[in-house]
Amino acid sequence: MSTAILTGPPAPGSSLDGDLRSLGFDVKAASGAEDAGALLSAVPAGERVALVDPRFVGHVHALRLALTDPRFPAAAAPGAITAQSGARPALARALGAAGDAGTDDLTGALADALDADGVSVHRPQLGTLVATVPTDAEARHAARAAVAAVDDEAVRLRSAVKAHDGFFTTFFISPYSRYIARWCARRGLTPNQVTTASLLTALIAAGCAATGERGGYVAAGVLLLVSFVLDCTDGQLARYALKYSTMGAWLDATFDRAKEYAFYAGLALGAARGGDDVWALALGAMILMTCRHVVDFSFNEANHDATANTSPTAALSDRLDGLGWTVWARRMIILPIGERWAMIAVLTAFTSPRIVFWALIIGCAFGACYTTAGRVLRSVTRKARRTDRAAQALADLADSGPLADVVRGQLSRTGIVRLQPLVLALIASGALLAAVLGRPFGSRQVIVAAVFYVVFSAAAVARPLKGALDWLVPPVFRAAEYTTVLVLAARSDEPQALPAAFGLVAAVAYHHYDTVYRIRGGTGAPPAWLVRVTGGHEGRTLLVTVLAALLADRGDDFTLALTALAVAVALVVLVESIRFWVSSGAPAVHDEGETA
Repeated sequence: MSTAILTGPPAPGSSLDGDLRSLGFDVKAASGAEDAGALLSAVPAGERVALVDPRFVGHVHALRLALTDPRFPAAAAPGAITAQSGARPALARALGAAGDAGTDDLTGALADALDADGVSVHRPQLGTLVATVPTDAEARHAARAAVAAVDDEAVRLRSAVKAHDGFFTTFFISPYSRYIARWCARRGLTPNQVTTASLLTALIAAGCAATGERGGYVAAGVLLLVSFVLDCTDGQLARYALKYSTMGAWLDATFDRAKEYAFYAGLALGAARGGDDVWALALGAMILMTCRHVVDFSFNEANHDATANTSPTAALSDRLDGLGWTVWARRMIILPIGERWAMIAVLTAFTSPRIVFWALIIGCAFGACYTTAGRVLRSVTRKARRTDRAAQALADLADSGPLADVVRGQLSRTGIVRLQPLVLALIASGALLAAVLGRPFGSRQVIVAAVFYVVFSAAAVARPLKGALDWLVPPVFRAAEYTTVLVLAARSDEPQALPAAFGLVAAVAYHHYDTVYRIRGGTGAPPAWLVRVTGGHEGRTLLVTVLAALLADRGDDFTLALTALAVAVALVVLVESIRFWVSSGAPAVHDEGETA
């Protein structure tokens, strides 16, 4: 139970007490600042506390936004301020100082004092919602009229939808999914339950696709769209009810990829039942999608807090966003999740898995080229200085393991490290992929190329990644590792090698997505031991090439090795990920994820 303390006697006829109780607060009234301090100290240390001016007039949803959002240690609106357990000591100090000084706007003074004390105070954008502290009867009457003139439930429904969404989601999903979110909220359902329902629906869709029958494909397409509606609903429910949680952050951040890649596997299984082997296309589509996301993540992290973050390309992009039709066109051509799932669903129902995958690969390749080219232009035309935090984030995204650590120490005095990190990464990846593609399966020369990859990829991260294009280093490593697994599995001529490779890349990709969302939550990368145990990108790549060379002439042993490696990586990263995201130290955020 949270506690709300009124800083004085309630105003006659005010509904404030009932409004606060409807939001889950135990309401207590103080006679003044000194009494409020005593009441504050009596509240158990782990509870949220709100201080509210008894003269407050405003919408209930304005109070909800200001006082109940779990993502912020402290938040305030005119006439109200709240603090969670971590910010409680600062609030107590501020209240003591404000009580000694005396002020007519106590909550405003407390918010300013918290800011000055180093506690970031979130001030939600209220828009047309009313939150004010009238000082006389005439002002109170005007404030109440303003409250009556705005339907806060309509505002709450509108704000449940993301401000920037894709065309398909905005015009074909959100007009009704927001009402599903409200229906769920009124029945006590949580965003996590809706997220789980979305996952289960997608898994059933994948099972229908795996039948290989036309009826199964049609059912799979319909269920995939239903899953996407639920996927939109869970985020809208979180925003509507302000139910953000650590578990929700993990589920929402990872289930989208799990659903999509499980559906890819279902399509590949269904095609195999019909005599068409499309596992290479399924794995290629997954690799392309994952690398595209890594480009997005790396660019955003590199420029998260960069100074002088402007360029002519960015200015042109801003001008284009001023033209209504170009906004939707630019969002659609990158094939975001809404358009992508709609395309997959329709093509699954009416065509074949092979056509679905080729459409995915072509569409996603175009979108990846478009976005990457724009970001490269922005990077080379802006004069930004990247921070140590950005360089560390890129190093974490690179996922370099123990072999890289050893090699870096040996290379510190050589001239190799003087080359640009992106040049070194491209040399390493190019040499590796040239050998994998150009030499027979099982060739020992591929191992030599993998050792070369280990050395040069380690050199690429020997210095801080602060160059204009250094954000491309992690995507280059992802493409090299994943493509190596794909090509070796495809050239092994073992019938189940590609499904095993699909599982291995999926497990490793989960680890990389998990790294991204931990960084986004402000908690840093996964623990160093996890990177060491999983080998880092260079260790896994070398291991797969060694296994291919040693097991080339031993029947299905390469497939079994890939399967064992996939299971081992999946178990380690999943157990650690679950431990982290359900722990008290995980960030209480609801990730908006990819543009939907």
